[in-house]
Amino acid sequence: MKKIFLFIAAALLLASCGDNKPKGNDSPTEKPKKTVVVPQFNADSAYQYVAAQTAFGPRVPETHAHAQCAEWLTDKLTHCADTVIVQEFRTRLFNGKGIDGKNIVAVFNPEAKKRIVLCAHWDSRPYADHDGDEANRHTPIDGANDGASGVGVLLECARQFKAQPLDEKLGVDIVLFDLEDYGPHQDQAMDYYEENNNYWALGSQYWSKQPHVYGYKAYYGILLDMVGGPNPNFEKEYYSQGFAAWVVNKVWRKAADLGYREQFSTEQGTIISDDHVPMNQIAGIPTIDIIDLQSNSSNGCFPEVWHTVNDNIEHIDKETLGIVGNVLLHVVYEE
Repeated sequence: MKKIFLFIAAALLLASCGDNKPKGNDSPTEKPKKTVVVPQFNADSAYQYVAAQTAFGPRVPETHAHAQCAEWLTDKLTHCADTVIVQEFRTRLFNGKGIDGKNIVAVFNPEAKKRIVLCAHWDSRPYADHDGDEANRHTPIDGANDGASGVGVLLECARQFKAQPLDEKLGVDIVLFDLEDYGPHQDQAMDYYEENNNYWALGSQYWSKQPHVYGYKAYYGILLDMVGGPNPNFEKEYYSQGFAAWVVNKVWRKAADLGYREQFSTEQGTIISDDHVPMNQIAGIPTIDIIDLQSNSSNGCFPEVWHTVNDNIEHIDKETLGIVGNVLLHVVYEE
């Protein structure tokens, strides 16, 4: 992704014990607390999933690489989930051109009423419009971090959900969004600029209006975007705080408990227009964005490789994948 809004948005949303102690056999029997065993997230496996995606080449919609990767993702998830749904759709780009996309949805425990949705985008940017070399600025990118990293983490989570099934009362839906990153080229950005435009996150917009299950609702959602770079800084993104502060606090507390305070900063992050925005605004699902925000970057607040040809597998850090994946598994299994 992405687009940063250059304005400051308004804030969005804002048994006591008895005195008499029980005696002898009159003491109530306490229910034993359920022990939750959280599986170990395998960062090496997640890394291989990222590498496999980039090996297809840039996953630009309506290309051969995109079609091949869609088949591979569907196959991988089919081996793990109870149900996999490929949601094909047609939409329009910023320039009015019609284009086909595919959202891929993996469903775990479909009968469970309480559901969590985990998501990332699997397409990659059609042009490296922030590359330092002007000759590269119309070259498609691998999107190893911007897209594939979040998908890699979710594929490993899916593998763990299969190996160690979730509590039957909890359902999880992994949604891989398409056409997140096909907004206008940086050179054309002002030609198409409109406040609150809908040029990005097209797959998420479609799913939010027409989810894979009619009337779909989820307790909350977690979006992963750019979660594979070295030395990450996951700040509390502005929209996430506005729409779903309680989910942010849940995830950040768990990260702190696991020893990741350095990576999961308590700082207020900037405003990011990402897949979680339509999920909140259209689908009404309180959803947060775990996204690497680098305040000292020459790319605004995004990592240096963002929207450049250098967003490749060489710049993916296994440790970062492992940190994010470990937090995610603990949040889900301990729900």
